[in-house]
Amino acid sequence: MTILIVEDDADIGSVLRRGFAAEEYEVELVGDGEQALAVATDKPLCAIILDVMLPGRSGLEVCKALRAAGQTAPIIMLSARSSVSERTEGLMAGADDYMVKPFDFEELLARVRVQELKRENSEGDQRHLIVPPLDLDLETRTVSTEAGSVRLTEREVDLLALLMRHAGEPLSRADIFSALWAGHGGASLNVVDVYIGYLRHKLGEAIADGGRLIVTVRGRGFMYQPA
Repeated sequence: MTILIVEDDADIGSVLRRGFAAEEYEVELVGDGEQALAVATDKPLCAIILDVMLPGRSGLEVCKALRAAGQTAPIIMLSARSSVSERTEGLMAGADDYMVKPFDFEELLARVRVQELKRENSEGDQRHLIVPPLDLDLETRTVSTEAGSVRLTEREVDLLALLMRHAGEPLSRADIFSALWAGHGGASLNVVDVYIGYLRHKLGEAIADGGRLIVTVRGRGFMYQPA
């Protein structure tokens, strides 16, 4: 997992390098846009942390150039500029998220992980997702086992697919909410528990004890436990 940090402030860059390295990311730290473009074309990246105020080409210009070159890794922009118009400009340039300085590293880390979850949830087989004992048909919204099948709603499919792609790995309520509901106004964190309940009920209809495939990991969230 290589994360590219584009930051000309040596102190901030050092903090970010240490922080992501401690989370077991491989870190590439550069100080300007030209170096960023060179690294981005040299190796696969899981995320890019991009400062807006850079020497030479601005972060906005670098972001546009990265997208024009086909770079699809999530880009999170960092800037001291906090107005709505400036944040909008960053997103319109191709960024996935925008954080205002000063920021907390734990929040930045959480946002990187949310972007990773979103990308993983949209990639892979476009028809079937199979993690025994479940076979999830993403087109018909049907989850099947040898014992039977049951239809799911669109949101239930999204949630089950996310859990299946991270089988054996607990996902927190906050991460699930950010990946599936953050862009929908009016929803609260409790919606995750509600839909977990829906899934458990429907899986119980498809397979004996199917509801137990989704377990609650105390203090960590929910996890798909494959058979």
